[in-house]
Amino acid sequence: MPMTYPRIRALREDKDLKQRELAEYLHCSQVSYSYYELGARDIPSEVLIQLAKFHHTSVDYLLGITDNPHPYPPAK
Repeated sequence: MPMTYPRIRALREDKDLKQRELAEYLHCSQVSYSYYELGARDIPSEVLIQLAKFHHTSVDYLLGITDNPHPYPPAK
């Protein structure tokens, strides 16, 4: 069963961004990005990292592993 990514959609909508705008940032098509949000396509780890950085959160938050939206402190 594919995983859904409701937080990715919610974060995008909170910023009043269109899928097309985030797709351009990620260098992918709007259709590919739409599939990510719907869970129809697994999100590659490098794209998850880019999304976490863009939204100033953690990959764990995007994946629903934690409810803490704050990013982890940078590694030393």
